[in-house]
Amino acid sequence: MSVFLGIDIGTSGTKTIAIDPSGRVLAGATAAYPCEHPRPLWSEQDPEHWWTATVDTVRQVLTKAKLKRGEVSGIGLSGQMHGSVFLDKRGKVLRPALLWNDQRTAAECEEITERAGGRKRLVKLVANPALTGFQAPKILWLRNHEPKRFGRLAHVLLPKDDVRRRLTGELATEVSDASGTLLLDVAKRQWSKPLLSKLELDDSLLPTVYESEDVTGRLTAEAADSLGLTTDCVVVGGAGDCAAGAIGNGIVQKGLVNTSLGTSGVVFAHSDTPEVDPAGRLHTFCHAVRGKWHQMGVTLSAAGSLGWFADALCRSDPSLAADGVVDFEKLIAEAADAPVGAEGLYFLPYLAGERTPHADPHARGAFVGLTLGHTRAHLARAVLEGVTYSLLDCLDLMRQLGVPVKQIRATGGGAKSPFWRQMQADVLGAPVHAMRADEGPAYGVALLAAVGCGEFASITEACDATVETAGVSKPAARNRRPYADRVGVYRSLYSHLRPAYEAIARLSA
Repeated sequence: MSVFLGIDIGTSGTKTIAIDPSGRVLAGATAAYPCEHPRPLWSEQDPEHWWTATVDTVRQVLTKAKLKRGEVSGIGLSGQMHGSVFLDKRGKVLRPALLWNDQRTAAECEEITERAGGRKRLVKLVANPALTGFQAPKILWLRNHEPKRFGRLAHVLLPKDDVRRRLTGELATEVSDASGTLLLDVAKRQWSKPLLSKLELDDSLLPTVYESEDVTGRLTAEAADSLGLTTDCVVVGGAGDCAAGAIGNGIVQKGLVNTSLGTSGVVFAHSDTPEVDPAGRLHTFCHAVRGKWHQMGVTLSAAGSLGWFADALCRSDPSLAADGVVDFEKLIAEAADAPVGAEGLYFLPYLAGERTPHADPHARGAFVGLTLGHTRAHLARAVLEGVTYSLLDCLDLMRQLGVPVKQIRATGGGAKSPFWRQMQADVLGAPVHAMRADEGPAYGVALLAAVGCGEFASITEACDATVETAGVSKPAARNRRPYADRVGVYRSLYSHLRPAYEAIARLSA
């Protein structure tokens, strides 16, 4: 029997799963690691953590599933998008990787826009405006602020692709993750030589681009020995975590939309053609489906907002936490005890700046409307509601642009909560479907590995054979109107606070 591994290099940890040809999950394992914030709104990580976690979780999965070395035929890689791993010519990492939620590159975004000939010209070249999370501004930041390191720079890789390098020795990426570098001609699915020229960057810095199910290499003898596998095991292109999660949910045809509540929040819609938001509020990226694209709205701190709240305010309470670890089911149950609207309390989930719809690296999180009568339950409920309103911001943009929304499928850690799924249905105004195998991006890239190994003729065939929904949350009439009445207030708060955000940024510089 052939077995396929999906490895997801996340922000807070790495997850590995093994599936059989029917899509059944045989085993899974996770390993956590830290994220460093050396300055406000900066976010960095040591790439060595990703490799250590990969080896650890693969070996755990092999043991749990009682797999032999030769039974694993292929590996699919997923991971946090946009991060920058800077390597010298010997493959040595030059500095900690700058991550997707790092906001230090506002000046570099302006530089890119100016060099490209303006925002409209930039969007025409690469389908997206310059945003602080993307990889290209990070490369320019290294050139502008750490010139000695830039002088030694030979290669730049995305997080999952640095793990690929350790697995296969190959410098490679694939179209979905490469779309988030701001250096890919998304329509043509190749590096944009015109933009690289304008930015004075050599294309030798960038890896070879593949489609997501293409084989990019085989395990080296050293990697195979580390993982407990053989050199016959291939590694396929895989996908950025958003596209990978969508594959795992079967978002492979028009009309299907995926909401994801992980550290960040994503609303993801399949597209047969590269449809571009002229205002650049939604991303247009290559899908992990060959010859297809997707539109995506992103809120940078979704379940991450709840994680922050838990760490900051709940870890010391024995009714919610044991040994400093918060039980999120208990925390969400406490939030459910507060009424819809949290009695006038609102939360803006801009803890790491924001991307959709505001694209503002200076935005900050906020509770607005606090009174002496509010309890922790109200605060927790306000966090859940604020994050869900941010998903509505993304979905409403899609609706305004004519993106068809026939079915919404939910995934991510937040979607495991029936209460939060119901809140999504109530706020989004549409039924929200749960998934049978909600293993996130790791499941999607395991399916891509199966396709790359010839188990299925296409990723669409693989999803048709393996992906199933498992229940639906329908909008509750009693909640629909109260949420609809409150979302306008939520949306007005950003415009009122924006001048303060700008002032805070100046004072914090």
